[in-house]
Amino acid sequence: MKNWKRMNCCHLLNQRLIASFVVNMSRLNMYVFKIHIRICVSILQIVILQNLCFTKFIHLYLQNQKEQVTPRKLSRGQFWLKLEAEGTYQCTVTGLIFDVTKAAVIKYSVLSWSKYADYVKKPWIVGGPIFDVSCDSASVLTCIQFPHSLSLNDHESDMTFKVLHIKSTGPAIEPSVDHSMTHVKWHVSSLSPVGPVIQTQEPVHYNGAVILYKVVNNHPSLSFRVYVATNNDSFIKDISNAVKHSDKKFIKIDKPPVCKKQLQDGKRYRLISESEAEITPEEIEFVDGSLLKLKSYFEVYLEQPMEFTLSLIELESEEIVWKAKLRECDWILHDQNKNERKRNTISNRRRKSSNSLSDEEFYNKRLKDGTKAKTTLTDQQLMTLAKKMGKDWKEIGIECLKLEMKDIQQIQAKEEEVNVHKFLMLEKWRKGEKSNGTAQNLYDSLKDHVSYEIIQILEGFL
Repeated sequence: MKNWKRMNCCHLLNQRLIASFVVNMSRLNMYVFKIHIRICVSILQIVILQNLCFTKFIHLYLQNQKEQVTPRKLSRGQFWLKLEAEGTYQCTVTGLIFDVTKAAVIKYSVLSWSKYADYVKKPWIVGGPIFDVSCDSASVLTCIQFPHSLSLNDHESDMTFKVLHIKSTGPAIEPSVDHSMTHVKWHVSSLSPVGPVIQTQEPVHYNGAVILYKVVNNHPSLSFRVYVATNNDSFIKDISNAVKHSDKKFIKIDKPPVCKKQLQDGKRYRLISESEAEITPEEIEFVDGSLLKLKSYFEVYLEQPMEFTLSLIELESEEIVWKAKLRECDWILHDQNKNERKRNTISNRRRKSSNSLSDEEFYNKRLKDGTKAKTTLTDQQLMTLAKKMGKDWKEIGIECLKLEMKDIQQIQAKEEEVNVHKFLMLEKWRKGEKSNGTAQNLYDSLKDHVSYEIIQILEGFL
């Protein structure tokens, strides 16, 4: 009996142990299961996050994909692009970026900020080149990104980016959509001259460029102009025009122009030469001269032709901002080619003249042509030219004929047909030039900016 009781107790104890073991194993399994669930959820969250990041990365990557396109250059200084389909396209020459919703033809040109200086008032300053853009279907061109000449670095948060839009109704400061380290994005409201402007309380840092020109003459000495500019197409175009219209003749010396350190507004810089040279002025205080009609420069003079090195130094830090070595071959080859072309031209003219005209006839023709070229243009001739001008006549008036925006606005205020407006613009130029309102003078002003057809008409007036 006692043995039976003992066996019964053992059996009950075993049952309890087994039940306890089963319960504990169940709890353990539930705990492990929960851990497994948590691990799976964490892995799933990581996968989802990775997918979201990857999707965002792909979206940003596709957003930043821009097809590089090279424009055709027209005779009047304009660029011409034919875009075949919807997309984002970047001009390889100017850096402009266009967003279009379908195929489009876009024309654009770099303008001078100095013509619109009255409209850039403090605290606003120029941020990059100003462009005149037109499109065959304005609604197709949705956004334009303008290159800026600023070095942002840590100063980006202190700046406000907008654009100056020169409308037919007058100038307006319009908001930008976005900006990057290189561009300011603007949603197209209408097509007319537009350029980026900024507002900041901090000193402005610019991406700089140094542009070199050599005086062409018969003297053995060397004379150069050295321009220190922002890397801004409008500024650089102004320099080119200033050199072109100078009383002296120049050739551009091709050296790497980009400064290896940013130029800072208000800081002083000195140009030095390793060879003995006269440099005037000795130093300059840098300012962005985009709005100025007259651009400042260093004049470098060497009595004897030789190789020499020029360096631009920031006075405060004594760091070299830009450096270039100039060699005789940089300008001798140009002079040789120029002389060769001149000899060929003179030879061809002499050959043609001797075959077609006697000496007396040739002299009389030159005398007559000279008198004709000095005659002031008539109203009839101005109207002939006016009828051939395109939609860019206002820009031509401001950029080439030195008229002000207010002159154009006064002309447009008159309720006349557009060809009459063009004629009145030409007439105002003629009045301003007085006795110099000649075909030759107008030809010299327009030759790089108007169509081949207008050039032919002007040549017929000479």
